Amino acid sequence: PVKDRLLIGAVRGAYAEMLARDRHAVVALFLDLPPSEVDVNVHPAKTEVRFREPNLVRGMIVSGLRNALDQSGFRSVQRPSDAALSAWQSEPVNTAQADIFAPRPFAQYQGRYGASSPGGSFRDSGNSFADLRGIEPEDLAPLLGRAEPATQAVPDRLTNPLGVARGQVAKTYIVAEAEDGLVLVDQHAAHERLVLERMRAALAKAGGAVASQKLLLPEVVEIDEPACDRLEQRAEDLLQFGLEIERFGPTAILVRATPAMLGNGNIRGLIEDLADDLATYDAALSLKERIDLVASTMACHGSVRAGRVLSVAEMNALLREMEVTPHSGQCNHGRPTWVKLALGDVERLFGRK
Repeated sequence: PVKDRLLIGAVRGAYAEMLARDRHAVVALFLDLPPSEVDVNVHPAKTEVRFREPNLVRGMIVSGLRNALDQSGFRSVQRPSDAALSAWQSEPVNTAQADIFAPRPFAQYQGRYGASSPGGSFRDSGNSFADLRGIEPEDLAPLLGRAEPATQAVPDRLTNPLGVARGQVAKTYIVAEAEDGLVLVDQHAAHERLVLERMRAALAKAGGAVASQKLLLPEVVEIDEPACDRLEQRAEDLLQFGLEIERFGPTAILVRATPAMLGNGNIRGLIEDLADDLATYDAALSLKERIDLVASTMACHGSVRAGRVLSVAEMNALLREMEVTPHSGQCNHGRPTWVKLALGDVERLFGRK
């Protein structure tokens, strides 16, 4: 066994979009190659090696692992941990009121409220616990609110793994009902992955490129000179993604077109993030990895942001696309895009199990 920086870096690169930064893959990697292609005399204890063609070895490992991950297809992230479930707390009991709601023998209720009615209510002359089934819907409307009339067929939660959208929490999380539980979706993280996979699909086509959208008025983004140099060197690569830029003086970049699928995003933020990413990773990555890096950064800027209110139709459309998109269980940074609370877990929260 050997410990090699190139091998460790290749494994990390392959799992870059599948695991969060504080998580690590556990791998037993067996590499077969001709003895002439590796120098085993780098370290006295033979724990390090040096490859004649390091880029070739790295590329083979990254592509092999990613192909294996691609074969896993659509899959759920792990269920919430016991620690997460324990964070759901019941409403604290007010000790002053505890006696009022303490269980009493059924005979006491009969004496206080009279006999039960056929509808299930306990009534006296002034108070009642009414059976809601006996109240007309019109009378409940002021209390519960009226639902919007449906404009299209509601998806069937039994035939869709991610279920049917039921609402949105904090303008960030989609709540959906599946056949076997509740699904919570981080709308920004999920859409970020979808945009990335759309870009990859466009680039995978023969001579493919991401469709661009010309700006009515080109935008000038001022950044420092080294950042401009890095972007200028990658201008041809960025054009494949639909981003058309050119140098505009020593410390500025002129943006003429942006990827159409990103919509009307923050152009300045996109250019600054691309420059920062290229400064951090460019020299250490292969061409394919640099392309993935650019696509990931662009996808982040083109995704639905947290804080945006989505309609029910938009939420369901997002769920349906997630179900057919590779790696939709993780965002571009390896964090989960959705978690499921099984019905059994819900029952535990309410003491039914």
